[in-house]
Parts: sequence; structure tokens; C-alpha cells
Amino acid sequence: MSKNTFNRYLWFIETFRRHGRLTRQQLNELWRESPYSEGEDLPRRTFYAYRNDIAEIFGLNIECNQSTYEYYISDLNGTHHHRMTDWMLSTASMSNVLAEASQIADRVFLEDVPSARLYLSAVISAMKGQRALRFNYSPFSRTGAPKPVEVEPYFLKIFRQRWYVTGRNVREKAIKTYALDRMTDVTISDTTFTIPANFNAEAYFNDSFGVIFTKAPARKVTIRTDARMAKYLRALPLHHSQSEMIHDDYSIFTYRLRLTPDFVGELLSHGPSITVLAPLELRAMMVESLTQSLENYKK
Repeated sequence: MSKNTFNRYLWFIETFRRHGRLTRQQLNELWRESPYSEGEDLPRRTFYAYRNDIAEIFGLNIECNQSTYEYYISDLNGTHHHRMTDWMLSTASMSNVLAEASQIADRVFLEDVPSARLYLSAVISAMKGQRALRFNYSPFSRTGAPKPVEVEPYFLKIFRQRWYVTGRNVREKAIKTYALDRMTDVTISDTTFTIPANFNAEAYFNDSFGVIFTKAPARKVTIRTDARMAKYLRALPLHHSQSEMIHDDYSIFTYRLRLTPDFVGELLSHGPSITVLAPLELRAMMVESLTQSLENYKK
């Protein structure tokens, strides 16, 4: 597939995302104004070919309402599959924008994602083939030689610019999560596996802030923020369960999630802009961490 053809697919998808529903005439008018038309109409055969290709490549169906003759993308944001597709489209669109900005590359600063560069393809191949992964693993908490691991990869998750794979550790017979950038010598085993029917990847981290899993029950968490931090959290929610009560010069945010060290670290990273109101256990975790930090400066 040529880059130009791929960009045309992106144009179709982004056009329907912006406008919702379009007749063939409306779509044709927008097409004529696009950089791909050279001022010509959109041939019917080309439209149907692109429609089929988009369904096959991206899993997005361009449907037609027979009563209004309007075309639209069905359930664009409805399922996890489509949310992943949406992320892929955003990434592809951003790549195209950055590629066109090569002349100002010295003025564009990006974050590195080393985990995606080396082993993401191998992990995805293992997941597709339902095959175990073997690798040496060096978590930040471990000293000495890397530990050999064999894991049946269940699902992938990206968090804070790092890729993680979660699956069943074969030797320990327990579900664990591994950072791809802490792996070395990754190979795909000939051993196949089947994900248990009662395992729900969507629900596994549903009540977690990041990638640290605990069997502790989810708790109702309440925090108070100043007005400036409230604007930040509205734009970038800490968790999908976030709700807000707005007051004159502060806001109260409520969540339902498990209390984990990475969540405590996230709250602490915002300094005095956030105050934990409940539960008492989380307040104690915050105070303990702050106290230890102060002790470090007293030494």
C-alpha cells in the first residue's frame, strides 16, 4: 500500500469523524476541496473500494441510512476494538503531520518510547499465535542477573509512554505484568496456550490507576483541588471513574479505584494542589510518603 493511498483512507475516516453523516454529494464536495482530488469528483467505484478497504484494514464500517441516503461510520467509539482503532488513527495522523514538518525537526521535541522499538512486534506476534513468550527480565527493583521468564501473553497496555504485557507466568502459575523495555533476549515459544474463558482483560485493570495490580477491593477516593488543578483534571482525568463537584474556588473529585503506590505517586506529583479527603488509609499513605521525603532532607 502506498503512503498516498493510506493517507486517503485517513482522510475519509477523519472526514466522517468531523461531520458525522454525509450524503454522497456532500462527501464529493469535501473531496473536491481535499489535497487528493486534483479538483476532480470522487468516482463511485473509488468510493466503494475505499469503503471496503477501510472496513478490512481498520475494522470500521461505513454504513448507509437508506431513508436519508447518508453515510456514516457505525459505532466509532463504542467498543474497545474501536477505541484501539481510534488510537491507531490518531497516531497515524500525528505521524503524517510530523513527517510533513521535517524542515522544523530541530524545533519539535518528542518523548522516546524504547519499549515499542524492540519487542512490541514480537509480543503481538505471540499474542496472535497464542504462543508463550520467553525472555530475561530485569525489573528496577532487582539487582544481579536478569531472571528468565516464560509468560503466556494475554494483553498489552501502554501507560506513561511505556508498553506492558500482562499474562500468565508459566512457572509461578500467576498473572503478572512486565515492562517491554526491561526485557532482553525475547523469543516466541512453540508452546501454545488458551486464555481462560473467565478472564476479562478489560476488567483486569478497570479499577486501577496504572499497571500495578492488587486484589484489594476498589475504594471510593475523594480529593480536593484548587481551581487551576481542577481545569487540568477536567482535560486529563486521572481515571475513567472521575466525577466532579464544582465550588467557588475549589473542586471535589471522586473516584472508584484500588489504592496502589503508582496512584499515590501520581497524587504526590501535583504537590499542594491536591489534598486527599478520603479514605483515611489513602491519607495515611500520603502522609507517610511525605514524611519520609522530609526525613531525607533532614539527614
